[in-house]
Amino acid sequence: MKIKTKIALALVVLFGAIVSVIGLSIFYLKELSSDAENILKDNYESLEYTKRIIESCDSLSIDSTKSFAIIDKSLRLQEKNVTEIGEQELTLQLRKTYEKIRNKGFNHNEIAEMRKLCLDLQEVNMKAIIRKNGITLDTADRASTYLIIFGSIISLVAFTFIVNFPGYVANPIALLTNSIKSIANKDYEERLRFNRTDEFGELAEAFNLMAEKLDEYDHSNLAKILFEKKRIETIINRMSDPVIGLDENKRVVFVNDQALMLLNLDSTQTIGRYAPDIAVENDLFRNLVRLNGEEKKSEARLIKVVVNGKENYFSKENIAISLKSTGEKEAVSIGQVIMLKNVTPYKELDLAKTNFIATVSHELKTPIASLLMGIKLLHDNRVGTLNDEQVNIVNTLDDETTRLSKISNELLDLAQVETGNIKLNLQSVVPQDIIQYAMEAVKFHAERKKVTIMVEASKQLPPIKADMDKTTWVLVNLLTNAIRYSPENGQVNLTCLQVGHTLNFSVKDFGPGIEKKYVGRLFEKFFQVPGSPSGTGLGLAISKEFIEAQSGIITVESEPGRGSTFSFSFNVD
Repeated sequence: MKIKTKIALALVVLFGAIVSVIGLSIFYLKELSSDAENILKDNYESLEYTKRIIESCDSLSIDSTKSFAIIDKSLRLQEKNVTEIGEQELTLQLRKTYEKIRNKGFNHNEIAEMRKLCLDLQEVNMKAIIRKNGITLDTADRASTYLIIFGSIISLVAFTFIVNFPGYVANPIALLTNSIKSIANKDYEERLRFNRTDEFGELAEAFNLMAEKLDEYDHSNLAKILFEKKRIETIINRMSDPVIGLDENKRVVFVNDQALMLLNLDSTQTIGRYAPDIAVENDLFRNLVRLNGEEKKSEARLIKVVVNGKENYFSKENIAISLKSTGEKEAVSIGQVIMLKNVTPYKELDLAKTNFIATVSHELKTPIASLLMGIKLLHDNRVGTLNDEQVNIVNTLDDETTRLSKISNELLDLAQVETGNIKLNLQSVVPQDIIQYAMEAVKFHAERKKVTIMVEASKQLPPIKADMDKTTWVLVNLLTNAIRYSPENGQVNLTCLQVGHTLNFSVKDFGPGIEKKYVGRLFEKFFQVPGSPSGTGLGLAISKEFIEAQSGIITVESEPGRGSTFSFSFNVD
């Protein structure tokens, strides 16, 4: 039988029982009402009539006319209301006695007889009232008994329905929910067993069929999955670069042979183990799996490992893996892969390049100085006067030689940075002096492009511990870039403010701005934003190294069409 039919039948039974109780209640209420009405009509009225006759008998001697009228009326009404056994005879005798008094005159004996007959009538009706009251009480008791019985039965049925019906519907749903969760967790052996022939029975059959199909599908693909797993493991082991895989619980899932050789461990010491436990025993592994803020800050640094007595350098890439399952709102982390790239040859080439750049830049300083001296002499009228064409040529030589000198100086600074031999002259510096020197350095460049530099600085700025020359160089570089990217008659804002225990220098221009995808690479060596004016791409990289070497921080914010803001800050002593 269908659940819908069962529910309908249960509700019909309850409805029928409720209607039965209501009908029984109405029936007995009418019975009680009828009994009460009969008592009032049959007996109480007779008592009232006889009472009036008795009262009129007492007043015959005072006002016989009125008293006879009352007696006559009451007697006629009594004659119409004879309902009890013996009441008819007493009423006829009362009529005869009354007619005798009315026709022959009254005496005390006849009045007494009349009063006695009235009292007898009252006694008959009083007995009838008592008897009928007993019948009414019996009816009430019977009604109460029946209602209690029917009410108890209905209450029991309703209570049983209330207790069992929610479980009848909810329990199969709960079992179905748990089974669905088991299926979602890939427990395809789960089955629903409802010994029922209703909709839940059909649902169980459909669910079990689905589970069987999924189980069959899972087993049919198991061999394929194992094959793919073996193939992936083979590919990972054949990779020339070390690779380590961790699951979401930081347990090692796989390590290829290159990584095991580098770590000087074997698979039994790594596979399936908790990564922090391995890190306690192996310093290199600890550096690889470190995920705190310090590691992220130095993520670009290379990892140096001595292999076979030779220093090797590896770059590290940490790839977080997440999966968004069907029906889920957010992706869930399922682990990470750590990949190492052997960059030792590139490191050696980079070192050779740095030495070459330093050597070339140093060797170029002398001829460049000679060229600058020669150009200065050509500008001197005491040597000789130049015509306009010659002046243009000399100016061009001056610009190109100055540019070559700037590039040479930047290359020397870069070589100093790359070798890690940044020489700092840390001293107590007044921020206003840095601003003044930088403004004087870019004054000519700003005037030539008609760019106004607006300076905003607190009057009482605390001194900072910094390298005066290198910090000024950084501020000059930022101002020069801001002027370069500003339109003619534009404006550059230079601010120097103290925020808490930090002193912040900020340079803002209102130029074209930089796309978000390029902002993160601005401080890389030799990187230039596509479409920007030509340059070496070294200024910002050197600026970053100079500021961070002084324990400062340099940042950039930019938005296309709204300009850029470069800032660097130092802690206040």
